[in-house]
Amino acid sequence: MIKSMTGFGRCEISDVHCKFTVEIKAVNHRYLDINLKMPKKFSFFESSIRTVLKNYIQRGKVDIFITYEDFTENNVCIKYNKEVAEEYVKYLAQMAEDFSLENDIRVSALSRYPEVLTLEEQTVDEEELWKNLEKAVKGAAEEFVEARITEGENLKNDLLTKIDGMLSHIDFITERSPQIVAAYHTKLEDKVKELLNDAQIDENRILTEVTLFADKICVDEEIVRLRSHIEHTKLTLKEGGSVGRKLDFIAQELNREANTILSKSNDIITSNRAIDLKTEIEKIREQIQNIE
Repeated sequence: MIKSMTGFGRCEISDVHCKFTVEIKAVNHRYLDINLKMPKKFSFFESSIRTVLKNYIQRGKVDIFITYEDFTENNVCIKYNKEVAEEYVKYLAQMAEDFSLENDIRVSALSRYPEVLTLEEQTVDEEELWKNLEKAVKGAAEEFVEARITEGENLKNDLLTKIDGMLSHIDFITERSPQIVAAYHTKLEDKVKELLNDAQIDENRILTEVTLFADKICVDEEIVRLRSHIEHTKLTLKEGGSVGRKLDFIAQELNREANTILSKSNDIITSNRAIDLKTEIEKIREQIQNIE
């Protein structure tokens, strides 16, 4: 199947303790570029998240947004640092003695001194957190891939329609080429008759000139290669997978053959068709940029 490089996926996973929300969106990019945005305290999961995503995505500029809600009421605790408090009491008593001051220290005042009482987050179960986060990442990635597949099928159908348009131009050029040679033969013969005033015409000389002309404007090889590249494109679209780069290379070859046909043409009708052919190829190249 063909996948687009644009897509969106979202998933929420929650339990009694917390909720993870993961959103994935992507746009075109030559390579795989993953940009993660999540709470800093989960940065140690980054490598694992990237490993999971690479199973679903091969190309594209991908933005991942992860949010976390903690439902735990007692997720912090107060820590009493007795050693620090003892140091404060010792030095306050020393100060009172040194300066003959009243030692009026009270518990309420001492508790406000730095590092006497501190708030600490309770330890979390990393394995349980990863279990929920992984589910959310996979869920979002699966929805994201489905969106890419749907869009990819639309791209595939559009490309096949444009290929049919290309073939109509190629068929026209194929049929037109012998007509150009025949018209040149007639024109050349009439011109010679006019110059020689109906004298004996050297038919062999005319045939030689016509042969040289036909060889000069011949695009048979280009037509054969164009048809071959088109069949290759159809086969690649049928096979599916991550074929964006391959199709881009084929489109470059299609464009090269169309350029050659245009350069060889000395007939305005054929030239216009070759230009139309190049236009269709360019449209195809633009669409191929959206394929993974």
